[in-house]
Amino acid sequence: QVQLVESGGGLVQAGGSLRLSCAASGFTFRNFRMAWFRQVSGKDRDLVATISWSGDSTDYADSVKGRFTISRDNARNTVHLQMNSLRPADTAVYYCAARPVWLARQSGYTYWGQGTQVTVSS
Repeated sequence: QVQLVESGGGLVQAGGSLRLSCAASGFTFRNFRMAWFRQVSGKDRDLVATISWSGDSTDYADSVKGRFTISRDNARNTVHLQMNSLRPADTAVYYCAARPVWLARQSGYTYWGQGTQVTVSS
């Protein structure tokens, strides 16, 4: 069955770094655009970063540009989010998501992980 399993979350001080990983299985990973979202309790889930199937194209929310980097390894079916210069405002549950390349953006993401908590202390 399809699985997206996030790891790497935790507690870090402001200014620190974390690297999130997402291990995918149960589908043809290279046929999917991948993304990281985050959600604060009681608020909407926000898109943080996306990466094309090849890894050649990435996009970021304005709030994380220059601090976060999304990458993928199609040989290992993994996607990563390197987070530097973390701020308390980055505190959230981070989710990995996948959308097949043949679906339009407005279709949303098809597969979701269960999330990993990131807490940044001031």
